[in-house]
Amino acid sequence: MRRGTFVRWGVPIAAAAVIAGAMGAGPVIAAVSGEPTLPERTAQQLLADAAAATSERDGIPPMSGTVQQTASLGLPALPQTGSASPINLLSGSHEVKLWYGGVNKIRVAMPTQFDETNVIVNGDQVWYWDSGDNTATKVKVKSGTDVGRHQLPTPSPSDMTPQKMAADLLAGAEKDTAVRVTNNAQVAGRAAYQLVLTPKDESSLVQEVRVALDGETYVPLQVQVYAKGSAEPAFQVGFTQVTFTPPAAENFTFTPPAGAKVQEQTLGDDKAAEQHAEHAQETAQGLKTVGEGWTRVAVLPFKPEDLTKARTQQPDGQWNEGADPGALLDNVLKSATPVSGTWGSGKLIKTKLVTALLTDDGRLLVGAVTPEEITKAAGIK
Repeated sequence: MRRGTFVRWGVPIAAAAVIAGAMGAGPVIAAVSGEPTLPERTAQQLLADAAAATSERDGIPPMSGTVQQTASLGLPALPQTGSASPINLLSGSHEVKLWYGGVNKIRVAMPTQFDETNVIVNGDQVWYWDSGDNTATKVKVKSGTDVGRHQLPTPSPSDMTPQKMAADLLAGAEKDTAVRVTNNAQVAGRAAYQLVLTPKDESSLVQEVRVALDGETYVPLQVQVYAKGSAEPAFQVGFTQVTFTPPAAENFTFTPPAGAKVQEQTLGDDKAAEQHAEHAQETAQGLKTVGEGWTRVAVLPFKPEDLTKARTQQPDGQWNEGADPGALLDNVLKSATPVSGTWGSGKLIKTKLVTALLTDDGRLLVGAVTPEEITKAAGIK
């Protein structure tokens, strides 16, 4: 399937996954009340409430709203493509509109300066609409297709909202995180509890993570990640407007506009996607991690030419280079620092939240850790 086309939907969460995937919730203290007034609950109670509210099958209530993702990671100026590409999502602010009526009734729209893309799921009908090229694609699933392997291009509602990120952040109860409840807040016009997660390991670049839970439904409304020494969040995703009522049925119906190019794709017939899935599986097999908790570092095989070959497939089956990944890499590497040690040599890139090391022997190490921690991880093979 057109995995490249749809990868953009998961980028806001993926950008935080390096941080969120290594986290757990630890000791809890009693809740702190404040304006707006909400019933007092302990952090432990709120952790349980949030876990229930982020259960996709049973926990997420019907809802609609607008989600804004903002990234200020301290990267060099990135090329702007005028589209909702993964490159653009690494900096600035971006909006996603969501309608969720249940696991089989989902609509996600991502407007950009020049166009809008939509994924509409209504029962067994799936449409992808791109106003930029005036193309509507109807997706069918071939009988016997391993859907899990292909991954349908239908974003989980939690992938497009703070729910997924919050679920990852709040999962478990580990010793490396302190959890507390601070004063209540207003998010998207709704009263919310605020959980604050603080890493205990000084090698982490994360100062704290704030999770706002709706005071009525306990659905996460906002997640903010603060880097050490920063007064403003380096990354955040949250609702700017939300309504917890079933969306109108017409939000899940789609008729291609007059003059639109209409095509069909069958999941299971796409040879290019088969090759992409195989490549992704090979990459996953080569991935390993060093350390645990907040200081976990991901290590995977990587060479600069791998990025320059990156492409995305469009709904018409054609390949489009989009923003030049090679140019992006060159731009980022201009700010890199040459480093070396007993492990070898390479180039170090440090942002507010993430440190990356591209070694000359073909490895990429990434983690929300200090440069000292990541070079130490490079010596573990």
